[in-house]
Amino acid sequence: MADDLVIDVAGINKHFGAKHVVKDLTLQVRRGEIYGFLGPNGSGKTTSIRMLCGLLTPDNGRGTCLGLDVLTQSAQIKRQVGYMTQRFSLWDDLTIAENLDFVARMFGIEDRREAVTQTLDNLGLSGRRDQLAGTLSGGWKQRLALSACLLHHPKLLLLDEPTAGVDPKARRDFWEEIHRLSAAGVTVLVSTHYMDEAERCHRLAYISYGTLLASGTAAEVVAQQKLHTWEISGADLHGLAERLRQLPGAELVASFGATLHVSGKDEAVLQKSLTDFLQATTLTMTAVPTSLEDAFIHMMKDSPDPLRQ
Repeated sequence: MADDLVIDVAGINKHFGAKHVVKDLTLQVRRGEIYGFLGPNGSGKTTSIRMLCGLLTPDNGRGTCLGLDVLTQSAQIKRQVGYMTQRFSLWDDLTIAENLDFVARMFGIEDRREAVTQTLDNLGLSGRRDQLAGTLSGGWKQRLALSACLLHHPKLLLLDEPTAGVDPKARRDFWEEIHRLSAAGVTVLVSTHYMDEAERCHRLAYISYGTLLASGTAAEVVAQQKLHTWEISGADLHGLAERLRQLPGAELVASFGATLHVSGKDEAVLQKSLTDFLQATTLTMTAVPTSLEDAFIHMMKDSPDPLRQ
């Protein structure tokens, strides 16, 4: 339903000088949805989600965020957004509580001491409230940064590669918290390079150098690539990938642990090529579902960086 759309934009563009960073982006995000953005570095992911959240004003196009116009009401949108950058941007020489108190002052939050205490409790930081932020591990810094984003009770969260550099347990704990917020009705936009995190999102968008190439659930994005994949396993796979890339029908060859994945759109041609190639070897081939990572690598292969051409 239209009433459930937190973001509804069509044909929005952004230039920085002569560089066309985002091209005719059209997107809808529903309330309480975790929407993931994938794409190569420098492909326009961060610029896109900043425009969707009112942190940047599009050059043109149309649309709304939280019922407000993204072209003319960006200031009002920003007040309802929590933004967590990839790099820790709080103050190392302040304690956790002092950092949150400072942020609360900037937002003009009433009863800020109560708000800080509540936020510390909600994110499991109460026992560390007097610890200097600069002494925290990556996972605790991440939790503090998220706490600062949530102080003013935003309706929309923007997370720019939020788990870069943290350990697997901290990443899992972080995503549990994101899903808790989503269940409470907070909408989340998140950019990530981790495929396991992308699969935790309700829906995804793949952006390559300013252009939206695919969107939908993880399963839908994979299906849109129309790839068929075989897993090659056995001893001595070293040096085999390049030879497999020369086979008819082989559009993508990628290492997956101790195996190789070979993918292509023409199922019959690729299956015959692999069968003939492996006949004189001890290697085995098994049809496997195409993974999100297979689809992601295939899209990267088909959308090269225009500045390298």
